[in-house]
Amino acid sequence: MSQTLPYTPLTPIRIVLVEPAGPLNVGSVARVMKNMGLGQLVLVNPQCDPLGDEAKRMAVHAGDILAGAITVSSLPEALIGCQRAIATTARSRSGALPTDLEDPRTVLPWLLNCPSALIFGPEDRGLNNDELSYAQRFLRIRSSSVYPSLNLAQSVGVCCYELRYCVLEPQERVSNSIEIPPASTVPLEVLEGYYQQLEAILLKIGYVYPHTASSRMKKFRRLYNRANLTSEEVAMLRGILSQVEWALSVISHQ
Repeated sequence: MSQTLPYTPLTPIRIVLVEPAGPLNVGSVARVMKNMGLGQLVLVNPQCDPLGDEAKRMAVHAGDILAGAITVSSLPEALIGCQRAIATTARSRSGALPTDLEDPRTVLPWLLNCPSALIFGPEDRGLNNDELSYAQRFLRIRSSSVYPSLNLAQSVGVCCYELRYCVLEPQERVSNSIEIPPASTVPLEVLEGYYQQLEAILLKIGYVYPHTASSRMKKFRRLYNRANLTSEEVAMLRGILSQVEWALSVISHQ
């Protein structure tokens, strides 16, 4: 019989699966989430039936996690209400995205203390560069070079264990050196609104062109994500853009 999870520092963290294809994986993810005390599962455009018999069979006593899972059509929709997001990837990426991938035990405490998301990609390809751009930090599980590819449910299991490790009582840990950082105050959809406004202005003034905007905006996202902006700072930046828009309208009517 399923039991409701108590509220803990892990409760605000959502596990986001982008286009999961295997119902067995989805069921296994639900099970390991409940094993480790996480309850929020978000599915982005799932390519399988998350409530089918195969998923339920693998979930065992975590059927309530499956039943409560939220299904959305896009990654930005999955991140509404979050203040922080970490994306998982198996390899370093070139170009606009960082090559400094972090270890789960180092980066996952950053998700605590605020609504946040841990994002996993499809089984066959992982997260692409566009999907990675919605995260602020990036995680890689350092598996063996002989066979580095982990199953989706295995990857989620490793990360869920590390998240649980973060909130264990000090006497329960092998080491109590983990520091839980203070929470950010900027919902990710607020940052996304700033990025959309910035891109529109940069296109208008000719700093970027339609064919270069995507790659250039990924670099801006990385820059601002490193800054860990506050709500007041985002409001200030949007105020600057609004003033630029006003100035452009004045010039165009002269």
